[in-house]
Amino acid sequence: MKVVKIILPIIIVLVLSFWAIRPLLSPGLFPVHDDTQVQRVFEMTKSLNAGMFPVRWSMDLGFGFGYPIFNFYAPLAYYSGSFFNLLGFNVLISAKLMMGLGILLSGIFMYLLGKELFGKAAGVVAALFYVYAPYHAVDIYVRGDVAEFWAYAFIPLAFYGVIKTYKENNFKNAAIGALGFAGIILSHNLTAMMVSPFLLLLILVLFLASFKKEKKVSFNPFWVLIFGALISCFYWLPALSEMKYTNVLSQIGQGGFSYWDNFVCPGQLWTSPWGFGGSVPGCNDGLSFMIGKLHIILSFASAVSAFILLLIKKFRKDSENFYIILLLFLGFVFSAVLTLQISKPLWDSIRLMAFFQFPWRFLVMASFFSSLLAGSSVWFFRFFPFKKYASYLDFGVATVLLAFLIFVSSKYFITSPILPTASGEYSGIYSENSGKYTTKYAISWFASNLTHEYMPSDFLVPENPSQISNGKVIVKKGNVNIKNITRTPVKYAFTAESKNLSSIVIPVAYFPFWSAYIDGNIYKLSVLDNGVGIKVSPGIHQIQLKYSQTPVELLSDLISVAGIAALIAGIILSARKRYE
Repeated sequence: MKVVKIILPIIIVLVLSFWAIRPLLSPGLFPVHDDTQVQRVFEMTKSLNAGMFPVRWSMDLGFGFGYPIFNFYAPLAYYSGSFFNLLGFNVLISAKLMMGLGILLSGIFMYLLGKELFGKAAGVVAALFYVYAPYHAVDIYVRGDVAEFWAYAFIPLAFYGVIKTYKENNFKNAAIGALGFAGIILSHNLTAMMVSPFLLLLILVLFLASFKKEKKVSFNPFWVLIFGALISCFYWLPALSEMKYTNVLSQIGQGGFSYWDNFVCPGQLWTSPWGFGGSVPGCNDGLSFMIGKLHIILSFASAVSAFILLLIKKFRKDSENFYIILLLFLGFVFSAVLTLQISKPLWDSIRLMAFFQFPWRFLVMASFFSSLLAGSSVWFFRFFPFKKYASYLDFGVATVLLAFLIFVSSKYFITSPILPTASGEYSGIYSENSGKYTTKYAISWFASNLTHEYMPSDFLVPENPSQISNGKVIVKKGNVNIKNITRTPVKYAFTAESKNLSSIVIPVAYFPFWSAYIDGNIYKLSVLDNGVGIKVSPGIHQIQLKYSQTPVELLSDLISVAGIAALIAGIILSARKRYE
């Protein structure tokens, strides 16, 4: 019976999340802005099968020349998709399972946080408000930003770990928070940049509160950030140190990707037409930036209620929660303001914020804070004068709120129709057949053409499908016969029979983890705008291009392994100490 009481609220959250994942149950896939999800899962699986771990390279993205996407674009969601693929699901189903899992985890983790702060009923309300936040629907079914909505799922877990550690002062909860923080980093690095200041501020507030309350402090909450960073080091350290080998920095502030062109108009936070287009300067955007009317109303109602109860100095034993609600409200307001033009001086003064590109990304945090505040509105019914009816009242109010929420918000969890082009044909590769998503055209042109910012900065980007790589070695000069080509994500090997001194081009985009060998001897590559160049002397030669991690990548792997080992050791020692 105790187990049922524990898991029943989670089951309720999962069941009531049905309308959020319902579009994924339809056959085939649907158009989104980042239409590369199936191809990325496929390429991740291919690299894992070749023995690459951590996966850093995709063999066929990057127009067939290869692409270090998983070295820079947070990979956690794609590991989960590949896991399903390796279990035997086809790549299309695996990608949809990956998306569905990210949606459901957001509800589960928000329930844990809401329950910890305000009780079970409030936890269920907060969880479903978080799942059905309008921006969550934008991320899933308009933008198709799998990385961002996976990070969205882990935000509550990181905060849960911090708060739980503060309350119970043990390392186990710090470890839970560390896994949540690592999950954010490994899911979406920009969201991690966004969340980190809020987490650090919360830890500092709790640090000061514990000192004021008990005249002693606990450093355990800081372990959430420290171990989260250590565990995920294998990803973020190479991503930062090796970014110079790519073209990504040149994309910051270019075209429609500059923050000054993408501020939200204040009225759009309250209501804006639903659409599947893009963000443009002004107020006529093609997608919605609503926070959610019910989210906003309940956020203000909770903040006002907490403030009034504090003013009349009533219910002193619950004053800590009142302060938490006011802090949540400040976080909500600050996040919303950062989406608006009035915050431009702050964006201008903090240069790192240019990496966010779109101020409306902070709707992630506005959704987080407003969903918790919506949950807290149920918690206030414990102060109902007739105590014996309070539990029935908060249950009844929670039921009404959730029914209204799902009725209003589920209509946003829809997909864009697949419209025919002027020629009468359907654009893209949308199909119920998973094989359509993994053809040469689908991977090396359709998906590659959508995003290629991690290609080398001086690489000659193909302008049409006829220019993508066919995987064959190019003889640039001389008379040489190429045969026995073996091409995998970790190796490009072949035999070269050269009649004179020849120059050849291997169609692989250069990155520092590639090393060339001729007859087993290391060879210094020439970096070209269409691959890597090798000079071949007369004779028969065995030539290999091998993948091996750079020193920075190896170091980051070791740090992550050490962080995981230390985390496990800390949990064991903490458990032993409590037992003794």
